[in-house]
Amino acid sequence: MSSKPQFPDEQSSEDEFERQEDAFREWISHDGSTPYPAVPGRYHLYVSLACPWASRTVIVRLLKGLDRAVGMTVVDPVRDERGWAFRDGPGYTKDPVNGFAFLSEAYFATNPHFDGRVTVPVLWDKATRKIVNNSEDDICRMFNDVLGPLGSGCVDLFPKEIEEEHAKRSAFIYEKVNNAVYKAGFAGSQTAYERACRSVFAALDELEAHLATHRYLFGTRIVEADWRLFCTLVRFDAVYYVHFKCNVRRILDYPNLQGFLKDLYQQPGIAGTVNFDHIKRHYYFTHNEINPTRIIPVGPILDLDSPHSRA
Repeated sequence: MSSKPQFPDEQSSEDEFERQEDAFREWISHDGSTPYPAVPGRYHLYVSLACPWASRTVIVRLLKGLDRAVGMTVVDPVRDERGWAFRDGPGYTKDPVNGFAFLSEAYFATNPHFDGRVTVPVLWDKATRKIVNNSEDDICRMFNDVLGPLGSGCVDLFPKEIEEEHAKRSAFIYEKVNNAVYKAGFAGSQTAYERACRSVFAALDELEAHLATHRYLFGTRIVEADWRLFCTLVRFDAVYYVHFKCNVRRILDYPNLQGFLKDLYQQPGIAGTVNFDHIKRHYYFTHNEINPTRIIPVGPILDLDSPHSRA
């Protein structure tokens, strides 16, 4: 019996998932150095609450208090062959800005020759009617820096004094955790799967040990790398453990990682950015090559509101 990869165009010759590059990488500025000025009301964020990459931008937008400066629309978590769609439903809506039926329309409006996979998040410019950026890393940085003064939040998620160490830690989390669970889930062979899966748990073991003596990744303050890790951890036991076969251990089996997860989940407003219905329906229903029955599991029960004992 043979099967095909979930994303054939992003599969290497060694049956590994190789994520496509982000297509749009323009930058917002406050000094006129780019065509996109940092002004309130001009930009709109398109996201899926199921997606960990998009969810990080949702969290940074929240923490920076940018809800009035940057609008946001959530897409339907169920994605079919036509891609992410705008529909009315629990926790998602039709597109109030452009009236798009599908997010792909934003991509083709920006580049009529676009031929890649349509992804979230997307930062849209209402003035030029084009995508400014679809890289979550860039969007988070712009929300923190150039758009930050437009919001009511005072937190700095990219402190200058730890910039180099922060970048290294973020790169480690991306390669060994964030993207590695996808490499395990979308692997096209046993060898590729095992390599990715073992990488995930080696990294989680290392992070568990680090968090035994640090409340957060950099001590007592929460920075962007913490939220980068959070967005994978909060999906892990519900999705990655079963659906992506990352089943050596649950996050629940790591006392420090579980405490860290609950600590961040209980930060003001964060629970409202996490939608387990969207998360489970997207992964289990959309990835038909992995879950052809499209049956969505009832569990697990995740008690993220219980005391975290990290203080």
